[in-house]
This record gives sequence, C-alpha cells and structure tokens, in this order.
Amino acid sequence: MVVDIPKDVSFKKVPYHGYPQSVEMRSYNPVRKGHGGQIRKALQLLLAAKRPYIYTGGGVLLSNASNELRQLVDMLGYPCTHTLMGLGAYPASDRKYLGMLGMHGTVEANNAMQNCDVLLAIGARFDDRVIGNPKHFAQNERKIIHIDIDPSSISKRVKVDIPIVGDVKDVLTEMIAMIKEGTARPDAHSLGAWWDTIEGWRKTNCLKYDHGKNDIIKPQYVVETLWNMTKDADTYITSDVGQHQMWAAQYYRFDEPRRWINSGGLGTMGVGIPYAMGIKLAKPESEVFCVTGEGSVQMCIQELSTCLQYNTPIKIVALNNRYLGMVRQWQEIEYSGRYSHSYMDALPNFVKLAEAYGHVGMLIERASDVEAALREARKLKDRTVFMDFRTDPTENVFPMVQAGKGITEMLLSSEDL
Repeated sequence: MVVDIPKDVSFKKVPYHGYPQSVEMRSYNPVRKGHGGQIRKALQLLLAAKRPYIYTGGGVLLSNASNELRQLVDMLGYPCTHTLMGLGAYPASDRKYLGMLGMHGTVEANNAMQNCDVLLAIGARFDDRVIGNPKHFAQNERKIIHIDIDPSSISKRVKVDIPIVGDVKDVLTEMIAMIKEGTARPDAHSLGAWWDTIEGWRKTNCLKYDHGKNDIIKPQYVVETLWNMTKDADTYITSDVGQHQMWAAQYYRFDEPRRWINSGGLGTMGVGIPYAMGIKLAKPESEVFCVTGEGSVQMCIQELSTCLQYNTPIKIVALNNRYLGMVRQWQEIEYSGRYSHSYMDALPNFVKLAEAYGHVGMLIERASDVEAALREARKLKDRTVFMDFRTDPTENVFPMVQAGKGITEMLLSSEDL
C-alpha cells in the first residue's frame, strides 16, 4: 500500500485532538477467533489419524504463535515441518522436526507430506515451491485441515476438508485447551509405526554433501560452520535470493522464531544487507550475519556506506561462486547446460571495496581457513566485516524437485541427472 500525501497538505497546520482509544476500520476486519465447532471437528480428525503431519508457514510467526505450536506438537508427538518462511517456529534441533519441505526440502519432510493421512496446515498457503505440481500432490487419500486468518487462502490451490478461519495463535490456544479438557489421545501404536516409516526416510541423510578435494570451499560447509559457531549465541541470519538462501535455510538449524529474515516468495535480491542493518539497529547486542552471494550483494552494496554512517557492525558472509548460481543450476539441469547470462566475469575486488567503505575485508580461498575467518570476524564486534568465501562454482543445491514434478520426485545429487 502507498499513501501519497501532497506537499501542500503536509505543510498545513491542523488541530490535534489526541489519539482515539480504538479505531474502527470500515475496510477489512479479519476474524481472529476460530469457529469452535470447526476446531473441535479438526481435533477429532487429528487425534484419530494414523499418519498425521503438521505443516506450518510464516503465518505462525506473524501470529507470534511459536509457543502454542511447540506446545501442540509436544502434546501430540506428531512430526512437524516448516516452509522457508516458517523456519524457527519449532526447534530444528528437535527430532519431531523433519526439516524444511518443498523444492529444496528434505526427503523425510516431502515424503511425509505426500503419505500422511491427516494434514494440519497452519498459516501456510500450499504454494508451488512447497507442493510442486498440484496434479501430483496428495494422490493418496487424506484429509486436510487448514488454519488461516485469510479465508481467500483456504482451498485456493488444494481442496481443504476442514477450514478454520482465524488467527493462528487464538485457534491453537483453543485447540490446546480442548485437548487438555478431553480424554482422547493419539493412537500410540499407529503413531509409532508412522515414526518408523519416517526414520527410514531420514536414513537417506539427504543433506549429506561431498566435502571435495584440494581444500576447496563447499558453501554448505561455510553455513554449517557458522551454525556450529553461533548456535548458542543470540544470532540473526538474513539472506538475499539464490543458492546461498537455500543453503542457509538447509544448514543453519533455527531453534528460535524470527531469527531467519529473508524475502521468501518475493525473491528479492539485494535485501540481505538492509535487513541486517535494521536488525542490528533493533538488536545491537545480538550477532547479525548476512548470508549472500556475489550477485545479490551488488544490488545494494552501496549500503555499506550506511553501515558506517549509522554504526551497524554486521558480518557479511558472501558465498562467491562467480555465477548467478541458481540461474546456472537451472540452466544445467533444465536446459542441458546451455548457459546464458549467468557467469559473473567482471566482479570487483570485494576486500578492497569493503575497505574503501571503511570496513574490514577478508578473502577466504581454502576450506581449512573458513573457521578461523569466522572466528576473527566475530571478534571484531564493532566493525562491519565482509568475508569473500571463494566457493566451489559447480556446486548445486540438493535435494531438488524439478519444475512440473511431484514433491517426492527428488534429485538428491548430480548423479541423479
């Protein structure tokens, strides 16, 4: 929404009568409290499920309902997954969390989505990056419960059996209260068998990657090292858009909500540094890392000047593979390696550029130097540090679901091509 106020209006003096205690909007007023009967029906279906699954999106975070989600998952013992926008709503370190699902999701998350018999969707929209081709989605018989504050999002792409319109936090609070009041509980035998199936999928270890030879830097290793180093600190991660965004989502295991800031479906390159600056201003005592690529970072690299002006000492982790990596990956996989406009053959010297803006620049070209570089950057608490990690230019993001495929038709490595 854009509200354009003419200059002559903004210069006029008007009497001020104070703020009203409440504002009645004549336009859209969302329904916050879910229908009790629908919630009860959903709960009956959920508790009777043999292969239940909880699928959550960014709506859980927007509703500040992470605590309610955690309580519900822990009470039921059901498997849980997040979209890219929902990461951190439930702890990634908990075994009930199956990882991110979708185009670059885990084998266990995608297979559970396809094979469950009751799906509880919370604050999510069944977008194409999550369910793949709708024609191939939910071919097995199942029931779908969908909680969303926006009624237009329900049954938009996938037919829903029990719609619940309402604020996620309010609906989950009521659902939890109903569980506590009632005596019905999940069937332990069926749930145990379902978990056995999930653990079988989990054994594929789909996020395992080849560390390479000759001390080459793998981008997954950079993110994994960053997570190991900062997991016990109050850390925020921002990203731009591309391969680096997916690697950050896959290998940085978020245990807390609102620690992962990215543009999601908007696909906006260049937002990583501005996001990081905003977080640093709001949370000056926290560690803030911008995980970016050499293509995205140049969209807003002039904001390094703003970092200095407003003293926002962020840490920039540039996974520099000398390509527009996600474009190159699609050209390799979908277009038989016919590359066009994806190679970055005129890159600046990022170290000198960072120094020209008054910051610290680091060039890291060997995997054996990754940990030391990150440690050194963290020590420089009052400086913005630009780390140029020269990563393997041929590395692709796996797992991957190709366009038009179902979410269980996954490529796990280049050998599957």
